[in-house]
Amino acid sequence: MTASEKKQLMATACKVRMGVIEGTHGAKAGHPGGSLSAADVFTYLYFKEMNIDPKDPKAEGRDRFVLSKGHTAPGLYAVLAERGFFPVADLPTLRHIDSYLQGHPNMNTVPGVDMSTGSLGQGISCAAGMALAAKHTGKTCRVYALLGDGEIQEGQVWEAFMFAHHYKLDNLCAVIDNNGLQIDGKITDVMSPYPIGDKLRAFGWNVVEVADGHDFDQLEAAFAQAKEAKGVPTAIVMKTVKGKGVSYMEDQAGWHGKAPNDEEYKIAMDELNARLAEVEAM
Repeated sequence: MTASEKKQLMATACKVRMGVIEGTHGAKAGHPGGSLSAADVFTYLYFKEMNIDPKDPKAEGRDRFVLSKGHTAPGLYAVLAERGFFPVADLPTLRHIDSYLQGHPNMNTVPGVDMSTGSLGQGISCAAGMALAAKHTGKTCRVYALLGDGEIQEGQVWEAFMFAHHYKLDNLCAVIDNNGLQIDGKITDVMSPYPIGDKLRAFGWNVVEVADGHDFDQLEAAFAQAKEAKGVPTAIVMKTVKGKGVSYMEDQAGWHGKAPNDEEYKIAMDELNARLAEVEAM
C-alpha cells in the first residue's frame, strides 16, 4: 500500500478506538479490551479488504463478516459507523434500552451486521455455513470471521475448522485475535490453545502467522496470502495487545469487560486524540 493509504488507515483506526471508548463509556458497560486489540484488523477489513457498500448493506454479492467474538461489538459498531453504515453520533447509545446498538451484534437491527453473535464458539460455524452456501450458489464473495484466542478453547470451533477443510472452503478466512488474555486472565493459565498455528495446520488449514496485528503492512500481506490459497480455508493468527491504544488498558485482563469512568474516559480520549494528531502530522 502507499504511504498515504497507510496513514489514512492509521488515522481511521484511531477514530475506531475513540468510538470504542465513546460506546463503552456511554453504556457504562461493555468490552473495550478486545475491541481495541482488534481495531486495526476491523479497520483494514472495512476500509481496504472487503467488498461492501454502506449504501447497500444487503447487496447480494457483498463480502460477509462474522464477529465470532461477539462481545467486542463496540469495535464492530465503531468501524461500521466510521465506514458510513450509521451515524458515529449513535455510538454512545450502546446498550441503552431504546438503542439499536445492543451489547452483542444483531443482524436484524444494525446496518452492516451480517450475523447475530454473542455465544462464543458459534460464529465461526455460521461463517463456514455462509462460505459453503456461497459455493453452492456460485457467488464469488468471501467470508471473514474474527475469533478470540480464548474463544478457540471451545470444541465447536474445531468442529467448524474440520468442516471448512472438508468442504474446501477457500472463500473463508478466519482471523484469530491472539492478545493472550481472556476474562479470567491469561489464556495459558485458563486453558492454553497453543500452538495455535500448528493445530490449524493439522486440521488442513492454510495458516498465516502475523507477528504484529497492529501493523497494516503485515495485515495486507496476510490477507493477500489468504486470497491466494486454493482448495483450503485460511486462518490468520495475529499477535495483538489487549486494550491497544489506551495506556492503562494495555495488556490488562481486567479491561476485558469493564467500562471507563469519566476520569478514565478523559485520559483515554486525550491519548487517542494525541495519537491521531501525531498520525495526521506524519
